[in-house]
Amino acid sequence: MSFTSLKLIEPVMKALADEGYTIPTPIQKQAIPYVLAGRDLQGCAQTGTGKTAAFAIPVIQLLHQQRKPKSGIKALVLTPTRELAIQIEESFSTYGKYTNIRHTIVYGGVSQLPQTRALRKGVDVLVATPGRLLDLIGQGFIRLNELEIFVLDEADRMLDMGFINDIRKVIRLLPPNRQTLFFSATMPGEIEKLAGVLLKDPVKVEVTPPTSTVDKIRQSIYHTTKADKPKMLLHLLREQKISTALVFTRTKHGADKVVKFLHRAEIKAAAIHGNKSQNARQNALNDFKTGRLKVLVATDIAARGIDIDELSHVFNYDLPNVPETYIHRIGRTGRAGLNGTAIAFCDVDERKELRDIEKLIMNKIPVVEKHPFPGNPVVIEKKAARPRHHRYRQHLN
Repeated sequence: MSFTSLKLIEPVMKALADEGYTIPTPIQKQAIPYVLAGRDLQGCAQTGTGKTAAFAIPVIQLLHQQRKPKSGIKALVLTPTRELAIQIEESFSTYGKYTNIRHTIVYGGVSQLPQTRALRKGVDVLVATPGRLLDLIGQGFIRLNELEIFVLDEADRMLDMGFINDIRKVIRLLPPNRQTLFFSATMPGEIEKLAGVLLKDPVKVEVTPPTSTVDKIRQSIYHTTKADKPKMLLHLLREQKISTALVFTRTKHGADKVVKFLHRAEIKAAAIHGNKSQNARQNALNDFKTGRLKVLVATDIAARGIDIDELSHVFNYDLPNVPETYIHRIGRTGRAGLNGTAIAFCDVDERKELRDIEKLIMNKIPVVEKHPFPGNPVVIEKKAARPRHHRYRQHLN
């Protein structure tokens, strides 16, 4: 199936042609016709499956085809992080460049003045993170009374980041007669409940089971010590001649330590996390995309919006506490039909996390036995035999 079979309008098709896109991904193929038909939609798709275009393309078409455009914000896309918001807004710019759709973005951590100026000029599509959206609503800069389409993206990450109360506040401000598109990489119970509140007679689209990992990603795990993880990373970067690597750490401090170690080894690297300014994070991401950086070290929250088609390797430097996060992390590679490699390090204190991940993905991750920095073997202590009570011994005698 090609994009031409989805009954897309000429301005959208022209924009897709400019990008060289001819074949929709499975999530796009399934979702776009339902969205164009005005249906509420619940989409379950992993990172890297093309779900941003699955809602951006039909939203652009629906708004462009309105005979009597209304004033005010017509579509709201709510997403958890600044990086992901930027990526989504860029998609609206790319796919809507030959239409009359006006769009802008609001997120925290930067001055609100450029954002409020853009809002005053008039906006059809607003991409927003929860905190800044509610702040600007409170100040009177944003009204949602004319809203026709609401998109909640990365719902599971919203839950992980503690945005559930903010989402409920936004929901109370939405007009009851609207179309709602709900996307999540996984569907835990809390997310299913939220979908039940938001959606009316929805179509459910699931292109990849939420607990599976992308087939084209080659996974492996190295058992090592916590102290040897930096040397293990450096060894693999050099031995395998890795051109680009995204490295996940559990903490901001850990990310900074890895970058300092790589700098001492003369490897160009940068960290992105919540303590970095928006400009620093965006510059690091741009440098990584253009090849000026070989390694980008990130925490999970900061990395959620990273979208790089030709990323060869993802490292789980620290195993995540939440097993679903492992799926999100490795899904950063193996995109756009390419192969990818996901390498994980596991020290003795992370064995439980490894068991949880393997239980979730229903597979054992292949272990690389021979390497220069082996970890300590797991020692299973036998319980000492319980001494028999003196009276018990007398009874036996």
